[in-house]
Amino acid sequence: MVQRWILAKLRNRVFFSLVELNGAIRELLERLNERPFRKLPGSRKALFETLDKSALRRLPEQPYEYAEWKKVKVNIDYHVEYDGHYYSVPHHLFRKQLEIRATAETVECLREGRRVASHRRNYVKGGHTTLPEHMPSSHRRYADWNPSRMISWANETGPHTAKLVEQILASRPHPEQGFRSCLGIMRLAKSYGAERVESACERALAIKAMSYKSVKSILENRLDGKGSPGKEEEAPIEHANVRGPAYYGREVGRPC
Repeated sequence: MVQRWILAKLRNRVFFSLVELNGAIRELLERLNERPFRKLPGSRKALFETLDKSALRRLPEQPYEYAEWKKVKVNIDYHVEYDGHYYSVPHHLFRKQLEIRATAETVECLREGRRVASHRRNYVKGGHTTLPEHMPSSHRRYADWNPSRMISWANETGPHTAKLVEQILASRPHPEQGFRSCLGIMRLAKSYGAERVESACERALAIKAMSYKSVKSILENRLDGKGSPGKEEEAPIEHANVRGPAYYGREVGRPC
């Protein structure tokens, strides 16, 4: 009925604003609702006034807010990830399964239906939002995971790995925010071997590329075996819109 009495009547008209279009729709809608029934007395508007209007309830005080839900597991650094950003939760929830309820303004973390943390949403990719009250002090379960333990573990791979880990932890407002990156670097030894990771960390320190992504890139491009870099070398720029030399290398020899 709406297609016949509203959309069909407007199909050949051109509108230059949403206000103009809504005005035309409202005019035809009122005309449709006031149109008398063919086999019944009255109209749709008359029946609404006599039957429905008195039964209506007040609108909610707050408008409906769209939310997305996601199941997450609390990492060693007592943060959970949503849309590329990391949010803290109470440290005793380490390794627990949580649910995230995210809106355009807030990120809520729930454990078995109970809210355990709430943050203003942050759209910075790779950033951290950390509340001081979520941080551990002398929690026994967390005692094994602290900056000193992390550096000592990295030293098993080599002194350059330990130094890189130390500098990553020192560069964060809270050292725990660097745990993910450090653990990622040390896990690279499973794929590339401790010796190559140590060489890659040495190169990363020389070019001031203090991140897991930089070390991984050095290994993937086999730059760890080229000796100490020259002074002219700089850390690669990490950005979603920068393709890097490897991308253009594939295009060499192709006709324009």
